[in-house]
Amino acid sequence: MDNPANNSEENKKPGTRVFKKSSPNGKITVYLGKRDFVDHQTHVDPIDGVVLIDPDYIKGRKVFAHVLAAFRYGREDLDVLGLTFRKDLFLSTEQIYPCKEEKINRPLTRLQERLIKKLGANAYPFYYELPPHCPASVTLQPAPGDTGKPCGVDYELKAYVGEEKDEKPHKRNSVRLAIRKVVYAPNKQGDQPCVEISKDFVMSPNKLHLEASLDKEVYHHGEDIVVNVHIANNSNRSVKKIKISVRQFADICLFSTAQYKCSVAEIESEDGYPLGPGFTLSKVYYLKPLLANNKDKRGLALDGQLKHEDTNLASSTIVNDQSNKENLGIIVQYKVKVKLCLGALGGDVIAELPFILMHPKPIEEPPPKTTALSAASNRSTNNSQNENDSQIRNLIQLDDDDDKNDDIIFEDFARLRLKGDT
Repeated sequence: MDNPANNSEENKKPGTRVFKKSSPNGKITVYLGKRDFVDHQTHVDPIDGVVLIDPDYIKGRKVFAHVLAAFRYGREDLDVLGLTFRKDLFLSTEQIYPCKEEKINRPLTRLQERLIKKLGANAYPFYYELPPHCPASVTLQPAPGDTGKPCGVDYELKAYVGEEKDEKPHKRNSVRLAIRKVVYAPNKQGDQPCVEISKDFVMSPNKLHLEASLDKEVYHHGEDIVVNVHIANNSNRSVKKIKISVRQFADICLFSTAQYKCSVAEIESEDGYPLGPGFTLSKVYYLKPLLANNKDKRGLALDGQLKHEDTNLASSTIVNDQSNKENLGIIVQYKVKVKLCLGALGGDVIAELPFILMHPKPIEEPPPKTTALSAASNRSTNNSQNENDSQIRNLIQLDDDDDKNDDIIFEDFARLRLKGDT
């Protein structure tokens, strides 16, 4: 049963949170509605927001913004002599100010309308659409003690002041925001993974038969992987034990493709073994791949993160177009490996079952409809509570006069990095 106290706390929260980040000199500020952009396979959530500028500071110069997806395969401190260990996968740049004629007639999103209404005439909109073939955000787990930005595929939104869009921006009048592209599990399950293997032996009239299957194709992070195993030993050999593991395969797509594999969950069982000639065995095994059990493995692929607390094993990569694999940076796949150990002379019988590991798509709830009158009423009633919340969450409230028109709060966009020592 829901706690009424929790429900009242939820009702006190404002309706729309907007992230903001200013340049070091405070002359340009970027406002962004969210940091996670979902790939729906047919399209990707647009990246929309506004840039607030100081016209007196710009003085005839221009303001540009770009979205960059890059695969970093070396530490930033190793970038020397203009050489960077980075491959750009996607780049889109547009001029924000002065607004070009073809951009003036572009319709504003609801978020942009509300922000411009609050911030005034010096707020200029930007809008980007990522193509569906762009890679998801993936991070390679650093070793303990590693510092700086971790390797992997990441996204960056940057706004800067300059004469031309290709010139190198100064840090004092530029803003960089880390964002990420995420993919959720498909709604429909695919075919149930199943494999059958039979092995012949010298001087044995019959075979050793192994049948392995999973109960479904798509699993969510944190779920148990259910492995069904049936063994029919019609050979003259004995099965000593069984080993089952979940393995992550990461294809690094650079100038050539290299594959790295790592076990993220495994069990070894002798229950019911040895399985002698003429015997059969049917059993169900459970494995749960979790990052918490693999934090010491350097190079393990993780979902791209904006803070370490919500990091998990990388989700499976959905490849719709095989011809664009080199633009995906890192392709992540998972397989269950079933291994029957027959001893030094008998060798092993191995079967692999591919599956998909992803986050479930969250349930989209319609935003609450709050009128200006009700927002003002809630604000006066919960004034002291909101002041405490603003100190805890570092939220920036607007003037009371502006708040009567809308229910937007601004939160500082802090640059959060993956910590190596956990």
